[in-house]
Amino acid sequence: MRVAIFAFALVITATSASAQTPPPALAPASNPAYAADVASMDAIVAALYASISGDAGVARDWDRFRNLFHPSARLMPTGTDAQRRGTLRPLTPQDYVDRAGPSLIRDGFHEQEIARRTDRYGRIAHLFSTYEARRAATDARPFMRGINSIQLFDDGTRWWIVSVYWQAETPDLPLPADYLPEAN
Repeated sequence: MRVAIFAFALVITATSASAQTPPPALAPASNPAYAADVASMDAIVAALYASISGDAGVARDWDRFRNLFHPSARLMPTGTDAQRRGTLRPLTPQDYVDRAGPSLIRDGFHEQEIARRTDRYGRIAHLFSTYEARRAATDARPFMRGINSIQLFDDGTRWWIVSVYWQAETPDLPLPADYLPEAN
């Protein structure tokens, strides 16, 4: 009898606790003006690069940029500190806009994908997107290259960027041949 009462109490407690637990937060509705940007993996990556790119003095469409990201998303630049230790700085999309936006507009910034490796399983995808950056689209040579590690989530209605984690190329850390465009 004690076991039956104990089991019943556990069921009631679990039921009560689950009734008080709010459902997981759903992402807000997408802005319909940017529906094409989130319709496929190719589209969302192209929109990511396009939304941060532009000539000096040209405003960016930060609403378009923010629409690409899941509410819990992070952007995470990596680097090296003075003691040569690796650094990582997690940013929300708005943190990125606040931190990088003024210099992107002041100096000009055009980032483009030059190669990609994609792995996908069900609703999740991981892309290693190799990029080059120029101050003006007409610059002959990039001033920076690196790899964006982009994690995507498909909720059944659209793609969301969950994270963008990147490492810029340095003289002692050149881009591996496997992550560069194939030679023709």
